[in-house]
Amino acid sequence: MPGSKLRTTRVAATKVATRAKGSTGAGRVRPRSAAALQAIPRPDHEAIRYFRKKGVGDFVTRIHVADPLQLVATERDGVASVFVKDLAGELRIPAQRMFAILGVPKATAEKKIASGELLAGSGGRAALGVARLLGMAQAMVEESTATEARGFDAARWLGKWLERPQPALGGRKPADLVDTPTGLAVVTRLLGAVASGAYQ
Repeated sequence: MPGSKLRTTRVAATKVATRAKGSTGAGRVRPRSAAALQAIPRPDHEAIRYFRKKGVGDFVTRIHVADPLQLVATERDGVASVFVKDLAGELRIPAQRMFAILGVPKATAEKKIASGELLAGSGGRAALGVARLLGMAQAMVEESTATEARGFDAARWLGKWLERPQPALGGRKPADLVDTPTGLAVVTRLLGAVASGAYQ
């Protein structure tokens, strides 16, 4: 994202890929090349929609390269509630746990999914935040030339990382902070630090 997209190095991507032992299976969310990202249309800063047929990867990619005004529009409108369920599947996190991470009551989430409603407010913004974190993780892998990066499942790695207590967070899990803007900003910086090798 222009102005705020966190850029990572090839060395950083290698470190991320080699740390996630046991996650060498083919990733379900596949990053796109830089050329493909630049080719994505950005019409008049419209809100970005989730199309289930295109998958989580398509939405995450669009969010990752979106400009600030597109993100503002998307935050205001909200995201498709079913995206939360699908995102949970990509991260290998139980849907009920994902609802809790985003600060959305399970009954509310399931009702919105069943009726096809958008998830707006703090829950929707948190969901977009996690999508942006996934975009960062994908970028780390995409920019790596390491052998370990081939077929690396960035989504699965991120799901595990979010649920792992971090010393830099006072022993808290990143997943327990992303439901607020400040917490999400802290987690985003930490993920960037992991990419740069500042933390083990």
